[in-house]
Amino acid sequence: EAWLYVADSGQARCPDWASDLMAEAANCDSANPPDTQERTHSDTALYIYTSGTTGFPKAAVLSNRRFLVSSGISHMGGLNLTAKDRVYLCLPLYHGTGLFLGAAAACRSGACIILRRRFSASNFLPDIREHRATSFVYIGELCRYLLNTPEKMDDHKTTLTKVMGNGLRPDIWHEFKSRFGLQRVAEFYGSSEGNIAFVNFLNKDCTVGTTVMPLALVEYDVDEDEIVRDANGHCIRVQEGEPGLLLGPITDETVFEGYTSSEETEKKILRDVFEKGDAWFNTGDLMRTVDVGYALNFEHFQFVDRVGDTFRWKSENVSTNEVGEIINGFHQVAMCNVYGVEIPGADGKAGMASIILGADAKEFAVGDFSSYVESELPPYARPVFLRVQREMDTTGTFKMLKGDLRKQGYDPDQVSDPLYVMKPRENRYELLDHDYYTTLRAGSAGY
Repeated sequence: EAWLYVADSGQARCPDWASDLMAEAANCDSANPPDTQERTHSDTALYIYTSGTTGFPKAAVLSNRRFLVSSGISHMGGLNLTAKDRVYLCLPLYHGTGLFLGAAAACRSGACIILRRRFSASNFLPDIREHRATSFVYIGELCRYLLNTPEKMDDHKTTLTKVMGNGLRPDIWHEFKSRFGLQRVAEFYGSSEGNIAFVNFLNKDCTVGTTVMPLALVEYDVDEDEIVRDANGHCIRVQEGEPGLLLGPITDETVFEGYTSSEETEKKILRDVFEKGDAWFNTGDLMRTVDVGYALNFEHFQFVDRVGDTFRWKSENVSTNEVGEIINGFHQVAMCNVYGVEIPGADGKAGMASIILGADAKEFAVGDFSSYVESELPPYARPVFLRVQREMDTTGTFKMLKGDLRKQGYDPDQVSDPLYVMKPRENRYELLDHDYYTTLRAGSAGY
């Protein structure tokens, strides 16, 4: 094991326990290495840990094939990079999005890499202008952070024209694209371990794009949290436009490389899906087809939600992403995280939203928020509980975490943040106290 050291700036001395990367690089041969058959596409290139949004991070196995294909998608399809481009990178390079779509794609194309230690919303445009960046690799939450900064008339006057990433939600897509003067938004969908990916090659709005890989969208029972199967035990394909669980067939052409743990790998494989003996990778994501207009006969798709994030309340399916998009439209809300929580004696799960207020919100306008929710969301989709946090828990790649929020729920003894509740037959949120919490836990609140 060896540590490599890179100075941020200046002439800082390399620690004794590390090797200076720049000094090591200067001693390397600049000629291309000889051709060899000792390494193949199927060999392991590296391990990447999953984000851990739904549990502990797992080490995903990445082959040379995956490395080349993923970086090539960005280089030649998503960002369409050339040696004249300058790619702004502020995502951690231990994650696939920053490494493959940014760094590796830039290396393949000869583009310049502008590397920032960590994302800063206030320094984003100054950085773009100073370094004349033409491309940016994003995670959806970063786009929302940028939109929450004070708008200036010249935000669109930069060299930045194209971006690529994942998680840009439809509720801010057009505003983000317009405000920063973007000509191309190459949203993509994929996972470090998965065998299926989508890319918005054709630059359509509000879509993860299309794919040439085989796939299936199958019926999923949100209430029972399980896949629906027919009388023969096989999965059922959904109708056009309906949300379904995304599956990718595991074949010699569409390999599922899995994790370092064989047990964890097997958990992601579904067998006998459509016929005896077949095997499919379970993405754990709900997707649907979407009409984007003329698209050369390529079917386009839209991300709906993570399995487990969609919940059932009042006999209706509630998508946390869709509710979150509406709540984010309230003028005081900078960001929100929606999830389901149980109420004793009530069927299904009640919605709960954890929100972060914008910097200019001196006091939460609970009355205005209540009216907004009542006008914008149907009764079954309105969060029963609210939690007003100072900051949001996220992974290293800015994906919002729900695990601890679900566990803490609306228990005043576990939550120090202000908690609000909308009681049955009421249309306004009010502070949740210990007395009403006791009523809730006793199952006598009337939900």
